[in-house]
Amino acid sequence: MNTYGVQAIYRFEMARWLRTLGQSLFSPVLSTSLYFIVFGSAIGSRMVSIGGVSYGEFIVPGLIMLSILTESVSNASFGIYMPRWAGTIYELLSAPVSAIEAVFGYVGAAATKSIIIGLVILATARLFVPYEVQNWPAMLLFLVLTSVSFCLFGFILGVLADGFEKLQIVPMLILTPLTFLGGTFYSIDMLPEPWRTVTLFNPVVYLISGFRWAFFGEQAADVNIAVSLAAIGVFLVVCLSAVWWIFKTGYRLKN
Repeated sequence: MNTYGVQAIYRFEMARWLRTLGQSLFSPVLSTSLYFIVFGSAIGSRMVSIGGVSYGEFIVPGLIMLSILTESVSNASFGIYMPRWAGTIYELLSAPVSAIEAVFGYVGAAATKSIIIGLVILATARLFVPYEVQNWPAMLLFLVLTSVSFCLFGFILGVLADGFEKLQIVPMLILTPLTFLGGTFYSIDMLPEPWRTVTLFNPVVYLISGFRWAFFGEQAADVNIAVSLAAIGVFLVVCLSAVWWIFKTGYRLKN
């Protein structure tokens, strides 16, 4: 393992993130705080509890997951697209850095950013909603797995994109709607049939449900925790395989 190469990529990506900290950290935290104010305080005070949990508490895991998914994909896709756009990707391809080492550097930095954002939002939520996390190890596990998986997914998007505009198509037109419809602001058990069954085909449902299980237990989860873990595990393996193949073949990296 070329640890110097991994550290160089990781430190470069973290330094780029720190230079734009206002946009990279404070912007998603501010946006999520507005959700807490509108849905948690204003609307939540007029709604009944869901699964034995107050509405303000119920939306905390969903809003954290919404920010993590968006930021993971954006950070990772932009991180690999910029070297392709500037032409510096050839320096990486000619350096004594293997494919797995490059992925560790880029995805590790992007996942670190997402985890930091998630923890900051978790702490910020305390200002608006009193909540308790029942299972901290499970919560951190889902936080890390989700961040790493969607950073890998964002890495793939950054390789496939051939313009800055296309970097935003999947996060804005696919990922955000799936997250909103995946139980961020409600339990899918509240939906009538056949919409509840249709919602189960949304992969984000399993991520939010597992994350919510770590906070409040089974009464607030929409699906079984084992199914949620299996879903995120399969997605992680698929993304890892795709990234490995991209570096192995040089697809869209060498031209």
